[in-house]
Amino acid sequence: MSDMNNTLDRIRTSRSLGEKAEIFQSGRGNVSGFISPALIPLRAPSLTPNAQKTRTTLCKGNRSNKAGDDSFSSPVPNPFPEPLSSSLPHFVSECLLPWTKRSATQVIKVYNEDNTSRAVEVPSDIIARDICQLFVLKNHCIDDHSWTLFEHLSHLGIERTIEDHESVMEVLSGWGMDSDSRLYFRKNYAKYEFFRKPLEFFPDHMVSISSETDGMVDPSQLIQTFLNSRTCPEIHGHLHAKEQSKKSWKKFYFVLRRSGLYLSNKGMSKEPRHLQFIVEFSDSDVYTVLSAKKLHGAPADYGFCVKSTKCSSARDLKLFCADDEPTRTCWITAMRLLKYGMQLYQNFIQPHQKQKTSPMRSISENSLVAMDFSGQKSRVIENPSEALSVAVEEGLSWRRKSCHRLSGHMSPSTSQGSVSNIALHLAQPWFHSKLSREEAQRLITQQGLIDGVFLLRDSQSNPKTFVLSLCHMQKVKHFQILPVDDEGALFYSLDDGHTQFTDLIQLVEFYQLNRGILPCKLKHHCVRITL
Repeated sequence: MSDMNNTLDRIRTSRSLGEKAEIFQSGRGNVSGFISPALIPLRAPSLTPNAQKTRTTLCKGNRSNKAGDDSFSSPVPNPFPEPLSSSLPHFVSECLLPWTKRSATQVIKVYNEDNTSRAVEVPSDIIARDICQLFVLKNHCIDDHSWTLFEHLSHLGIERTIEDHESVMEVLSGWGMDSDSRLYFRKNYAKYEFFRKPLEFFPDHMVSISSETDGMVDPSQLIQTFLNSRTCPEIHGHLHAKEQSKKSWKKFYFVLRRSGLYLSNKGMSKEPRHLQFIVEFSDSDVYTVLSAKKLHGAPADYGFCVKSTKCSSARDLKLFCADDEPTRTCWITAMRLLKYGMQLYQNFIQPHQKQKTSPMRSISENSLVAMDFSGQKSRVIENPSEALSVAVEEGLSWRRKSCHRLSGHMSPSTSQGSVSNIALHLAQPWFHSKLSREEAQRLITQQGLIDGVFLLRDSQSNPKTFVLSLCHMQKVKHFQILPVDDEGALFYSLDDGHTQFTDLIQLVEFYQLNRGILPCKLKHHCVRITL
């Protein structure tokens, strides 16, 4: 009897798996109070070999039960009951709650740009996309499919995008116990941008195709050559490479093919006898090197490296450095495509396919109509132009009312226009207040160097002005927003007063639709969230 009681004590858990799933779905699943390693295994209770084979006969085997005696006929309740799928809300995705079917769970810790973190309990076979969807739901973010999980290895000064299909636990299993490694959750607008605009990622002078097309390929078919196993895309160009066990860097001509990365030991020759094999990618990943000049003495800050999944030492890194950002982006993107191939394209199109099969808009939303309640009788506005003008007027009316409410909390000498300019933009996700020029550049770089990524911030040199930081051609440019006094009214302008705006919201909305003096339209705003 004592053996039976001890066994039951070991297998008794504080909560059932169904209860854990319900708590996690309802938003009460924050386990940040746990000890804070990146990975804490929650093992299933250990059972004796006999108990693992048949749990319900464990007690009956330890008792003498006569035939016909049914005093012990009811079996001991199963300590691991299977949760009923019908008990879960219908809107909970099975991919987000797979631990309701399996008992193997882990606790992981995820960070944001401001180093806030949250520990969550997830199934051991969860992939990166599911974790991103989980945090999008829990933080009420807009899911534009750009949220990404990053692997950040602080002790090596490197990081990489964890692909949507990758197993997160496999990534964590490669971390050393003493390493300062983290998972980061943030935007990455450039994650799949090369599928939309391949020519911006692969310059003509760096790409050649070896196939029946004799090296000629239609620009629109460039990505297909990477996905098609019958073609052999080739990336070539000069890179700085750090010699093993030395601090010096040397410039070599490299060739990237499906079989791996090669170095030419004779100028720019591609003959097989002159090509030296460097690395292949079946068991390696490509990382961006942070602060390459400071950490490794690189000739520029456009560093990247290839790291084996089995190695965690800085001595095992194969370090490279490009002369500019477009060159580095081309090499890293090509290595991702050659490693994962068609799987990357499936990751890219899968969210769009789900949107087509299950649109987010409901029937009631599709049946919304514009109404006019200004007269004695309400009427339906059938003219689209009139409906648009009414919507704009309502927006302006809302702003005027907001300014009026705010003016009641300000000093009497504060004008309504200045209140508008001070207050309206503060709650916008694209406004980052006390952000320096270097921090703005780093934030835009982290969230994707593609055309149209932007943010607004306070000017550090002139407290009365603002700055628009915008990415164009993989470079971050800064534009000063100047205040303009027009007959006592305060406006803002990017072009010395030729185009004036009453507030920063109006300015941003205008340049989202019109390029104006900017090199490109405002498209993606940098956003920070607190987990």
